[in-house]
Amino acid sequence: MRVRRLTSTLAATALAVTGLAALTSTGASAADSFTVTPLHFAVQIGPDNATSCDIVGDLYLPRAATAKKPVPAILTTNGFGGSKDDQAGIGRLFAQRGYAVLSYSGLGFGGSDCKITLDDPDFDGKAASQLVSYLGGKSGIAFTDDAHTTPSPALTVITKDKRDNAGKKSTNDPRIGMIGGSYGGQVQYAAASIDKRIDTIVPLITWTDLSYSLAPNNTSQTSGVSTSTPGAAKLVWALGFSGLGVLNGTQNAPTDPARLIGCPNFADFVCPAVAHAAVTGTMDSPTIKALRHASLSNYVDEIKIPTLIMQGQSDTLFNLNEGIAAYQALKKQKTPVKMVWFNGGHSGPNAPGEIDFASPNTTTQHLAKRVSDWFDHYLKKTSASTGPEFTYFRDWVNYTGNAKPAYASSSSFPVGQKNSFFLSGDGVMTRVARAVTPGTAYFTTPAAGIPTSTDLLDVVGSQAPLPEADLPGTFAEWSTGALSRPVDVVGQPSLTLRISAPTAMLTQGQDAGKVVLFAKIADVAPDGTTTIIRNLVAPVRVPNAGRTFTVTMPGFAHRFDTGHRIKLIVAGGSTNYRGGLAPTPVSISLGSLKQALTLPVL
Repeated sequence: MRVRRLTSTLAATALAVTGLAALTSTGASAADSFTVTPLHFAVQIGPDNATSCDIVGDLYLPRAATAKKPVPAILTTNGFGGSKDDQAGIGRLFAQRGYAVLSYSGLGFGGSDCKITLDDPDFDGKAASQLVSYLGGKSGIAFTDDAHTTPSPALTVITKDKRDNAGKKSTNDPRIGMIGGSYGGQVQYAAASIDKRIDTIVPLITWTDLSYSLAPNNTSQTSGVSTSTPGAAKLVWALGFSGLGVLNGTQNAPTDPARLIGCPNFADFVCPAVAHAAVTGTMDSPTIKALRHASLSNYVDEIKIPTLIMQGQSDTLFNLNEGIAAYQALKKQKTPVKMVWFNGGHSGPNAPGEIDFASPNTTTQHLAKRVSDWFDHYLKKTSASTGPEFTYFRDWVNYTGNAKPAYASSSSFPVGQKNSFFLSGDGVMTRVARAVTPGTAYFTTPAAGIPTSTDLLDVVGSQAPLPEADLPGTFAEWSTGALSRPVDVVGQPSLTLRISAPTAMLTQGQDAGKVVLFAKIADVAPDGTTTIIRNLVAPVRVPNAGRTFTVTMPGFAHRFDTGHRIKLIVAGGSTNYRGGLAPTPVSISLGSLKQALTLPVL
């Protein structure tokens, strides 16, 4: 139960008598084409619907919307640590374009009650579904006060559908789409998996399997990014998010003290999981199960509505492999889906003219227009184009203003041709297998998983990367000669490798005892400056030392220019991940085995 604020109750009651349409925030004047109404929502969540929460939100409503001239709706929410206010730009843009927009603070954030449950369908999905009902005209959900004593008038100005997207007759069914990034991206999948009234979604920079996101293993894939062998825990991202989540809980504790009981502001399993990862460097089975329960990979077969996946190229938290996995899974089951790779993400800013979420503009920003056309097509039922099947940003293309010229498109994914570069015993990568020189690379992984490289901290971003450097004796590397022409790589590189690690072979049955490596691809400039592409690293918990395995590297779009060299580095430690617990001698024998880095080259 939460403690209600009497003063806010009295103030909200006074406001309510004027009616919903008359309520406007300070950000909307009489001259605006829309109103902004702050609201509170009473929702029941959890597997048994026994948990009561208050959600705060803002309703952006076009003044021209009436019961006779209804408008479609858009539901949006914040990323991790944010609030409804973060979506104000989206609210203003689409309200001006004839949509009703409800922006709300997700559970555990920005004034909303209850704990952070990592976008679990049983919690966050159900909460969003009840907001869909409100937009569809259901009463008893929205209130003008956080005590939920003064109901807000039921909405009558939203376009309604008679049947849901499963073909069943439905009530309180608005014509509705969802948009949001990161934490506000995954909740769209969660909501759509349980609510067939939602018509389309636009998830940005979000995850497909949260166990991969937080402790990735880029080998042993069972499907998509999911693996049979747990990976290497991310250190910097985990610490940042844990602290941010607890801080949000502390700020809201006076109104909802229960959120600090047990694991502060998080679902109860999170704190033990963080402690286990800190000690062992990986995740246990219960944690993986819980994280996957809150992931698209667990319920992807329930997503049947048109989906525009927008994934960031500058993203070490939810890298492009997550978007690829979602796209391919949806495509396989014939869900209407398209995919965009844009320049930004959790690790870097959007490029000029892509999209500014604080002030989106469909004329000057390419992706703002793409999203607007998507919603116009599926919600207003216009003839607006939904765009190419796959588009990606090329940071090697010069342009001014709108970023559209920097985007290339394809009618399918993947693109490019596979080019293999074979690893040679002399540290060279060659395209000719028979030219491989026999030899053996030796190095030792560090004790206690300590960092042995200068990889930039993930939370800092990839826009100002440090020159690549690893401690001597902790890595092996191979590089091509200077390129005679540019090589454009778009997609997921793969690495075929076999190592020998006798001490690790003694603990093959113990995940924490397996050897952990970190593979990364670098661009070496003519002056020798070596830069990891977008600071992307592929952690590998080798399933069986002594057997060949394949590493699916994080995807990217990058031009290796004339005179540059392509370098592969396999290291024993990383700044941003917890490596193996014990120092392990590793050798890689080259010559007879065709071990290679394969790049998708345009």
